Amino acid sequence: MTTEPVEPSPADAPPPAVPAEPAVPAEPPAAPAAPAAPPAVDLIALPLAEAPAAVPAPVRRPRRPRPVLLLVSGLVLGAVVGGAAGYLVQAGRPATPLPPIQVALPSYPAGAVDPAAAAAAGPKPLGIDGDLRKLLMTAPAGSTPWADYPDTPSWITVGELAERSGRSGDIFKRLNTQEFRRAVEVDWKKDGLKVRVTLIQFSADRAAEAKSRAGGYRLKPFAEDANGGYEVDSTPDHWAETTEQYYPGTALAQRGTVVMKVEVFGTQPVDPEVVKGIAKQQWERLV
Repeated sequence: MTTEPVEPSPADAPPPAVPAEPAVPAEPPAAPAAPAAPPAVDLIALPLAEAPAAVPAPVRRPRRPRPVLLLVSGLVLGAVVGGAAGYLVQAGRPATPLPPIQVALPSYPAGAVDPAAAAAAGPKPLGIDGDLRKLLMTAPAGSTPWADYPDTPSWITVGELAERSGRSGDIFKRLNTQEFRRAVEVDWKKDGLKVRVTLIQFSADRAAEAKSRAGGYRLKPFAEDANGGYEVDSTPDHWAETTEQYYPGTALAQRGTVVMKVEVFGTQPVDPEVVKGIAKQQWERLV
């Protein structure tokens, strides 16, 4: 086989030798030159093997359903299917009639009712719900009136109760705060003593409070069944209108919504038996 010599191509030929340049005196270094642009590449002239390969598109994975959405969907679907099935089952059943109402019809008496007989058959009202003047004791024989105060059982107002003390404004406010309803009173003088018996009625919730605020801490019982007691003060006091002194004796008790108050005033210390006797007599009229 004969081999012919092949002329070398300019690319394969060795570069020509560059003659050495004479030495040049050193100069200040020049600014670096801008980098040269890379040579353009002709993609057509390159072989197919050297052409850059195309970047493949990313493969997207299939989305998986979320567990929460599956659970909620299952619950909703189950409720809908169950409700529909229950409705179909109930709609196919025959209607069940309701039981009759077991209520007795009202009955009326054949004839007219006697009001007197009906009132007699009913519960008796308490005495303290009627006329309080009938429950108040009267002045004893031989007594005389005490100034302008009533010597017979009489109605009095809350203002009249308040103005008899030296603290009329406070007493008036307290009585109204304690839900004062009504009051009766009787006064007399006998044997050098001035006596006042008062029945004051309050609301059902305030009677006990009114009694406790009006009473002291040294009350002694004047009767076995009495809800209260009495006390006699050995220290003199004076009237609100004058400087005249007196010795007080007081009894206090409660019967339902009524507070009973007995006051005895003397120029000397009051005998406890006198206070106890008047209080016991008045208490027996309330029982």
